Amino acid sequence: MDLMHMWEQMGWVAKAIGVILIIMSMISFGVAIERIFTFTQARKQSKLYAPQVAKHLKEGRLKDAIAISSSKNYRYSHLAKVVLAGLQEYQFQKDSGGNLGREDMVDTVRRAIQRAAALTANDLKKGLSSLATIGSTAPFVGLLGTVVGIITAFQGISSQGSAGLAAVSAGISEALVETALGLVVAIPAVWFYNYLTGSIEY
Repeated sequence: MDLMHMWEQMGWVAKAIGVILIIMSMISFGVAIERIFTFTQARKQSKLYAPQVAKHLKEGRLKDAIAISSSKNYRYSHLAKVVLAGLQEYQFQKDSGGNLGREDMVDTVRRAIQRAAALTANDLKKGLSSLATIGSTAPFVGLLGTVVGIITAFQGISSQGSAGLAAVSAGISEALVETALGLVVAIPAVWFYNYLTGSIEY
């Protein structure tokens, strides 16, 4: 099977669909690599951050805990972002001289942490919708290319007045390449999506 020969024989619509599938594949791998890097850094930095902030909080050094939480050394850490929101809310309530009771203070800080956790989760999910879309639509895009290729093949047969197996098989094999390409694009996208979604839940 000479793929270059098949590409040359394809019509412009089939070629355009092939290019779209290649672009979808590049986007899929780009998003996956970027997210895997981000998740790896988030885990690594969070493991380093946790004992550092715990030490400052145990010693009552709130400002130092806030400073380390906002440090660029932990910019990927999801834990640092969530803890920072709680610490800043606590510091704000303390400095503003509010008359909040202990339970109200805890509730206010808890809400700040919940908001930060939701924002952080959304940030971690960035790009995953693209993977889901590519994984679900790539096979159909490939199937569209196959249908167009088959139509082109039968049009060629009708114009030549030949319907033998040799005349049909070449066109059909060229058309099916689009379906195969769609599956090649979709399968890794679905794998990456499931893996990254599982990583977020974990």
